[in-house]
Amino acid sequence: MKVLVVEDSSAMRNVIASTAEEVQGVVAVQAPNGFEALKLLPSGDFALIITDINMPDLNGLELIRYIRQHPRYQTTPLFIVTTEGSDTDRQRGLALGVNEYLIKPFDPRALKTLINKYLVEEGANRGE
Repeated sequence: MKVLVVEDSSAMRNVIASTAEEVQGVVAVQAPNGFEALKLLPSGDFALIITDINMPDLNGLELIRYIRQHPRYQTTPLFIVTTEGSDTDRQRGLALGVNEYLIKPFDPRALKTLINKYLVEEGANRGE
């Protein structure tokens, strides 16, 4: 299963990607910004997308809007991992259709648990 990790900080991107790859069968594909993510979406069949909000050019909320309009990814689980922790930011993300909203700094074990929940447990329930 491929997970797309979209984050402009290379250190944070690597932490998220390595955490995702701790889940059996997961391969993380990394994008340093929203534009690079858009280039990767047509070529990959991503089971989960994790994005930051604050990125240059195309931010995470704009990326999520595009993803949710794309037929291939309308039901793909989406996580936001961000420093934006206000209720307004969280509500905006949830209104766009994200499944989980994590605030940095986050506990990698919690992220791993959520990835496992959406990819392994719910995938089994869908017969994947």
